[in-house]
Amino acid sequence: MKKTIFIMLGLLFSVSSLFAHALWIETAATGKVGQKQTVKVFYGEYADLGRDSVSTWYSDVKEFTLWLVGPDQKKTQLAVTQGLNYFEASFIPAQNGSYTVMVSHEAKELGGTTKYHFLSSASVSVGKSAAVVSQNTNALRLHVDDVSSLKLKQPIKMTALLKDVAAGKKAVTVFSPTGWSKEFYTDENGAFEFTPLWPGRYVVEVSDMDKTPGQHHGKDYKATWKGATYSLELK
Repeated sequence: MKKTIFIMLGLLFSVSSLFAHALWIETAATGKVGQKQTVKVFYGEYADLGRDSVSTWYSDVKEFTLWLVGPDQKKTQLAVTQGLNYFEASFIPAQNGSYTVMVSHEAKELGGTTKYHFLSSASVSVGKSAAVVSQNTNALRLHVDDVSSLKLKQPIKMTALLKDVAAGKKAVTVFSPTGWSKEFYTDENGAFEFTPLWPGRYVVEVSDMDKTPGQHHGKDYKATWKGATYSLELK
């Protein structure tokens, strides 16, 4: 009996720990035509300022695909190089406009009877261009209109979208560079705002639990958890 209880507690801890983990993209909010733009992808618990070693990433998450969509709406896969606790890629903007980098990866392994879908995106403004919503094709995503205009101690308005529709009444967590975090809820239009108080990188995450059952890699699941992140750096 005691052994069974310990096993159940271990499974609960494992699932809880996984929920706390997220995949996120780090890149500069602005770029220049003809100059290399570096992009890094991390996995871990940003609330603890943790970036996990790639060797410990959950399931096959490290086999994600990184995509780039430019002002011409062309979608291109970016080649990634593995580092100790991140993957790195780069691209060179050929023209002014908005660029979006994104990841959408369903982990091969289930967490109990739940399928985990990790999503992340970031926008790059070249020539002071506003972000284009349609560039991001992720099923769940966060959007900021103009990443180049964001400033410390001024409200930042974001919008959450689920399958191209405003994701209303969704919990959103903002993780600060100091380890501070706070939960918000989107309004009926999928919008919310927060005010950054400290310089550094912020990671914002919105999640959704879809209780539609199905099969994934030959295994039955009862629900799909989606977690989408958007990170931005303020100086």
